[in-house]
Amino acid sequence: MSVLKVIEVLGNSTVSFDDAVKNVVAEVSKTVKNIKSVYVKDMEAKVTNNQVVQYRVTTKVSFAIMD
Repeated sequence: MSVLKVIEVLGNSTVSFDDAVKNVVAEVSKTVKNIKSVYVKDMEAKVTNNQVVQYRVTTKVSFAIMD
């Protein structure tokens, strides 16, 4: 039987939404092993002077619980 745990993690990037998600995985993987998936729950862009300056994502990271 496989059991997964899900945590909600916020991430950001000045490059793209894709990069923000990659940043989430990179940071979470420092303390969590066996990451199985990342679900992007929400995306938001911060705008300053009519320019996108930051991409933000709200994610749900799923990982297997080890015995």
